Amino acid sequence: MANIENTTEDLLYKIAISLVPGIGSINAKSLIAYCGSAAQVFSEREKVLRAIPGIGTVLAKNILQSKVVARADKEVEFIMKNKVDAHFYLDDSYPQRLRNCVDAPILLFSKGKPNLNFQKVISIVGTRNATEYGREQTDEFILSLAGRGYEIQIISGLAYGIDIQAHRAALRNNLSTVCVLAHGLETVYPSLHRTIAQEMCEKNGGIVSDFLSNSLIDRKNFLRRNRIIAGMADAVIVVESANKGGALLTAELAISYNRDLFAFPGRVGETYSEGCHFLIKSNRAGLIENVGDLEYCMNWQPGSGSPDGYQPRLFNDLTPDEQLVTDILRTDGESMIDLICIRTGLPVSRVSSILLTLEFSGIVKCLPGKVFKLT
Repeated sequence: MANIENTTEDLLYKIAISLVPGIGSINAKSLIAYCGSAAQVFSEREKVLRAIPGIGTVLAKNILQSKVVARADKEVEFIMKNKVDAHFYLDDSYPQRLRNCVDAPILLFSKGKPNLNFQKVISIVGTRNATEYGREQTDEFILSLAGRGYEIQIISGLAYGIDIQAHRAALRNNLSTVCVLAHGLETVYPSLHRTIAQEMCEKNGGIVSDFLSNSLIDRKNFLRRNRIIAGMADAVIVVESANKGGALLTAELAISYNRDLFAFPGRVGETYSEGCHFLIKSNRAGLIENVGDLEYCMNWQPGSGSPDGYQPRLFNDLTPDEQLVTDILRTDGESMIDLICIRTGLPVSRVSSILLTLEFSGIVKCLPGKVFKLT
């Protein structure tokens, strides 16, 4: 019972910190890294909080004077009652690909049986006004993908059009599929897709959201959830899109996260081909016509259920701390400096020095957003 109570209290403060006015995911991660835990943030002195980079006087007062714990307590009750799983950004169950995005949420909530760290993950997005051509391309692509023997997951947003077509095609072909919602897990929007969402939860997939229960179903929330659709995937594929819309926003997010981006071409002059043609013409996306194109660009081998072999480099003459950092990067693939500090237990100044040394040695590469990976 004590372990359950400790776990519940821990979750309470993880939710609470995400609710403090002015504290986004970036500042929340910084606070947790400096203080040691979410609970410790709320018991820290204002003087200490003010000294944390990015916090200052106003946010420090918001933390100590905020009444978010009561709201967080209601959310914990909802989670327990409805058998919702909560994934903290330092948990093994949290999607590792998303973790490396600078604005990734500190908490994700899910229902069903979704493995959020499949060996291969692609997001398929497009217009809500899908044409027959777009639906056919989606069906044929996923059917072909299912026959290649990959352990792969399809992610989309459960919206009308291309999104729901991708989910249905994945279910028909026994592929894991996950939908990312723009609201809490107490409901499904649009309601017509509730049965599809339920089937996803029952068949090695599920529904995911970073919103608390009873959040407003609002347009800006759909734009916010697109960062998760982009961040959780190895590659994002746009099937059909007009010259404006959520699919193009997801595409831009994919680029900012260094994800591979692909687009299906359409007929010249077709409204719902304009967005894809723009992405291709501007060299934002690679042109894709079939699974073979995806395999070529991603260097995937048909029939391989596991990721393509990673050949670890032999690093000579590394110090114990340098070896510790390279081992973490080899496991995670990519990681932000704050996460490396937490994993190693080393101060920021020491980790920064190690990463700089490894970068000069050609062992580590620095990506945008202070994300690091092995070369």
